[in-house]
Amino acid sequence: MTEQLPPAPLTPAPTESHVVIDTREDYLAAVEALAAGSGPFGVDAERASGYRYSQRAYLIQVFRTGAGTFLFDPPAVGDFSELAAVMADEEWILHAASQDLPCLREVGLEPVRIFDTELGARLAGLPRVGLGAVVEQLLGIHLAKEHSAADWSTRPLPQSWLVYAALDVELLPRLRDEIAAILDADDKNEIARQEFQAVLDRPVVERAEPWRRLSGVQSLRNARLLAIARELWIARDSYAQEIDTAPGRLVPDASLVAAARRAPTTKKELAGIKEFTGRASRSQLDRWFAAIEAGRVTEDLPALRPPSDQLPPPRIWADRNPEANARLKAVRPALDELAQSMSLPLENLLTPDFVRRVAWSPPEPLSAESIDRALEELGARPWQRAATAQLIADIFVDPPQEASASAETDS
Repeated sequence: MTEQLPPAPLTPAPTESHVVIDTREDYLAAVEALAAGSGPFGVDAERASGYRYSQRAYLIQVFRTGAGTFLFDPPAVGDFSELAAVMADEEWILHAASQDLPCLREVGLEPVRIFDTELGARLAGLPRVGLGAVVEQLLGIHLAKEHSAADWSTRPLPQSWLVYAALDVELLPRLRDEIAAILDADDKNEIARQEFQAVLDRPVVERAEPWRRLSGVQSLRNARLLAIARELWIARDSYAQEIDTAPGRLVPDASLVAAARRAPTTKKELAGIKEFTGRASRSQLDRWFAAIEAGRVTEDLPALRPPSDQLPPPRIWADRNPEANARLKAVRPALDELAQSMSLPLENLLTPDFVRRVAWSPPEPLSAESIDRALEELGARPWQRAATAQLIADIFVDPPQEASASAETDS
């Protein structure tokens, strides 16, 4: 008997061509149509990450039942205040909302209530949470994702890209309902509400020394070489911002680090470094050499290790803080078991850094109430504290013998 294979998921075929709204007249007509629709808004945004310096939106897609799908060109439209007013009191459905909220806020589109289908899928316990995977699992539709990393600042945008962009939002209301049904059946509605609100409330944190994000900069063990790397990063970042190009497309990180390590004393020597590549590595040679010279003479030398409130890595806790090591080893499996019983990823049950911090330095006197307060100060949501505070306190008061013995052995 021949085994029958399950039917292949359907790939939706485009039923219409899509146009990009780039005039004031068409924008206002779209806003009027959206206002006449009903229900929540499916929202997505496309950037040009890896191509442009900015993280601005180069396409914003909005879908609403009864209105249809509208693809807006943000640089051309400019002012989105009318659309913001129409959408103000309704729920917005986004997938991985934290990625799109910054560029939406940049043009004045600020939701007050969201449903994040990526985060909702995590809370629902789905094994894969990418948009294509979730759509395929819950709706039986195969979404091609071949344009996700495209340069969306391209004009005109190809029709195949527009079809891709439209589908991303047209399916969101159906996907939201499927995920919401799972959350409701698992009594996770309040959990989801708190998590979605936390995404909206998350503050923007800027790094004090962003140049330290240079890949490979940790290999520079000398403060003077770090100063040169810093000046090269600043020069590249300034130029990239000036011409709105992704910094790595001008000169890769590895090239900047290689130049800093060699610290050339002439432009010819800099040009001769074979690792110093990139499309602007020679055309802007004066710029890069000036940065190297600035790093060579500055008296503002960076610290070899930046100040940080980060805890030591757990692998050395046995030597540095054996009691904390015992607490961490005891609480991890208990939290993992709890997460599995709730069909949640462990990191969504409680942020791992929060667990490490209360294990490293638990509050005194130790109790469920003091653990709850400590977790609240760290940023844990009420549902997370309700689920974990008592468990953590019980284990910290009396760690299992095998965890304590393991910690002593490690030390």
